[in-house]
Amino acid sequence: MTHPRAVVIGAGFGGLGAARALREQGITDITVLERADTVGGVWRDNTYPGAACDVPSPLYSWSWAPNPAWHRRYAEQPDILDYLRRTAADEGLLEHVRTGVDVVSAVLEEAAGFWRLTGHDGSTYDAEIVVSAVGQLSNPVVPDVAGAETFAGPAFHSAHWRHDVDLTGKRVAVIGTGASAIQFVPGIVDRVASMTVFQRSAPYVVPKPDQEYRERHHALFRRFPRTQQAERSFVYWIGDRLNRALGEDSRYSRAFVGAIRASWKLQLRRQVPDPALRAKLVPDYPIGCKRLLFSNDWYPALSRDHVDVVTEKVTGIEPGGVRSADGTLHEADVLIWGTGFAATRFLDGIDVRGVGGRDLHQEWVDGARAHLGITVPGFPNLFCIYGPNTNLGGSSIIAMMEAQAGYVAQVARRIADGDARLVAAHPATLERFDAEMQHRLATSAWSSCQSWYVDGGRITTNWPGLVAEYERRTAEVDWDDLQVIS
Repeated sequence: MTHPRAVVIGAGFGGLGAARALREQGITDITVLERADTVGGVWRDNTYPGAACDVPSPLYSWSWAPNPAWHRRYAEQPDILDYLRRTAADEGLLEHVRTGVDVVSAVLEEAAGFWRLTGHDGSTYDAEIVVSAVGQLSNPVVPDVAGAETFAGPAFHSAHWRHDVDLTGKRVAVIGTGASAIQFVPGIVDRVASMTVFQRSAPYVVPKPDQEYRERHHALFRRFPRTQQAERSFVYWIGDRLNRALGEDSRYSRAFVGAIRASWKLQLRRQVPDPALRAKLVPDYPIGCKRLLFSNDWYPALSRDHVDVVTEKVTGIEPGGVRSADGTLHEADVLIWGTGFAATRFLDGIDVRGVGGRDLHQEWVDGARAHLGITVPGFPNLFCIYGPNTNLGGSSIIAMMEAQAGYVAQVARRIADGDARLVAAHPATLERFDAEMQHRLATSAWSSCQSWYVDGGRITTNWPGLVAEYERRTAEVDWDDLQVIS
């Protein structure tokens, strides 16, 4: 048996889970490189008011670490971050982490059989196995709007919330109405003097069946762990029903989506009495083109007298506010970007060179693709967690990442056993898998959502099936799918 070195890039749920899976397969030389000064991923970075998960907490957690002490069914950011850090510490995973290392390149030293990773400070790390767990939601996007740099007041993205900026009595402009905005807008609406929300497209927002977990719940979960497991299983089942509905065109799918639409429409009508505002908040695309959002206070926040929803395109930013396409200057003291993340730019910011110096980003110029979202031909022993075509329309991404980590750990074990040195997906395997993904996506609810998900002519983000299907396909490595390069 050999003793391969493994480097994991990223110390969020994906990276720490991968480190544990590798360790479970006997890989002991593990280094987790984290660009920030502590672990936590998106739950470390997103500290905006109202930040919380849109997946019930019994499911949004590692399967091997149930938490009977959640404060709410939909856990808030501090609770999730505490769970992640506490669990990682209890599992001894933090001893593998090196913080403050922003990886900028990964180059395969083919003859020697290892990867050399370089940090922004010039530090280098060599490893036979590299796992990228940088995620799809790690790099915020701020659109290139003319004059943005001239704005006179504080301006920041929701993922880099300025807690030193007092919003009390301020005129606030919010650009974007995605998953973050529907949480932070209600979280600050009572503090501001006025708010202008610039909406490119309205989201579907349905009721959030949230509740506080009181001590009786905690006691029940601690004494009878199967009760929490039952809730996890139920949420898993519901989430996969949503994934199924979005991933196929069938009578079942149409009925399920119809029920969701009815729920959204009822909430909109009940919570937005003004018909003019209500008309602005009707999406112009089918359910599934953007992630379905859950909130009980988004529509009431927009209905407040001091809140204005602008659907005109933003054409420029000036020192005193935001200019819209109709020529109106919407005055503001503070500008907040709620414009999401670069979800299709996988491994963004890392120069990756594989066999023969092949450039991974050049390979992906027409859209990222990887077998099972994990492995790419020509880039042996480099694996992705939360890679191309592994995102979900519903359910918990942690289940997908656990499945990926288990798959990677199996390959790592074979490398450690000396049965292979450099392993990647066979080119024909990737072609089959990618053709399957694109065909299934083209015949699913996402087929009418090209403008939202397409990257270079291909849908690169979403998984078209059930989480259960993905778990089944990754549970045991099919070695015929892989190519042993040496």
